[in-house]
Formats: sequence, C-alpha cells, structure tokens
Amino acid sequence: MTASTRSGVVLPTWARVSEKRRAHIERVTALLDSWAARLALPIEEAQAWHDAGRLHDALRDAPEALLRELAGDSPEYSLEMLHGSAAAEQMRRDGETRGDVLDAVRFHTIGAVRWGRVGRALYMADYLDPGRGFARADRGYLAAQVPADFDGTFRQVVRARLEWALREGMRLYPEAVALWNSVR
Repeated sequence: MTASTRSGVVLPTWARVSEKRRAHIERVTALLDSWAARLALPIEEAQAWHDAGRLHDALRDAPEALLRELAGDSPEYSLEMLHGSAAAEQMRRDGETRGDVLDAVRFHTIGAVRWGRVGRALYMADYLDPGRGFARADRGYLAAQVPADFDGTFRQVVRARLEWALREGMRLYPEAVALWNSVR
C-alpha cells in the first residue's frame, strides 16, 4: 500500500482529507506523541496512540456514499458522525487487529465507556487540538495537564465536550452520557 506523508504523519491511500483536516490530524498526532513521550509509554502503546491520531479523521472528507458503505446505515448517527466508524471498518479490512485502536477511532466523536488509555487519549487530543480557535488558554492548560493527571484531565474534557453540546443544542448520544456517568 502506498501512503501519503507530510510532517511525519503517514496517511493510507484510502484517506480522504482536505488540507485543513490534514493539518488537524497532524496536530492531534503530535499532541498524542508528546504525551506518550512525557508518560514514557511502552513503544507498543505509544505506537497505538500515534496510529489512532493519524487515522481518526482519515475519512472525514469522504463522500457520503463511501461513509455509509463502510459504516453501515446507522440512522441514529448524523452524517458527520460516520467518519470514525467508516475509518475503523476500513482499518479492519486492511488488517488492523488492535481492538483498542479500532474502538478509539470508531468512537472518537462521542466516547466509549470501555475505552482504555488510547481511546481516552485520542478523545482528549481531538478536543485539545491547539489549532482550534475556541477557549485556547483553557484547552492549552488542560493539554499540559494530561501527563501529570491523565484521568482528571480526561474527566474535565468529557465535561467540557458535553457542556458544549448542551449549549449548542446538540443531541447527546447514549454513549456520551454513559461515558460521563462512568467518570463523574
């Protein structure tokens, strides 16, 4: 398989991302890599964090037909929610067997109670991406806290994401509510 690379992030040939999305993927992956280094993670776990970061939005800009084909027709999810499931399915078809990486990518937009550190780290990095324009100081502070207080920071990120969804009048998916109930 040939791949597309820039700034150390290798995307598979099946990736469908804009330049803006690629930049987000690069920032998320860099954040995950920096946390993994500061936490002195074992190489296998650090690689899982890196891979989850580089693939989480690999199909974010894919056509609807492809997303529905890969993710299945999930009427409970809006179109914007299908890219994680679609990417995880494509990864599985390509031979990915690490369940924690697949679950991290599949549920990175809503959360999952069953996550270990890779899913939780991706959920935080996606939200704490320093390139996002909102609440930069607060999110920068949280990003700096991850290596010192992983679980406490995760709880704060879950809370912040749910508060934002409520303020914006967005739907709370059962997985997100269950995640909050598991960490509060």
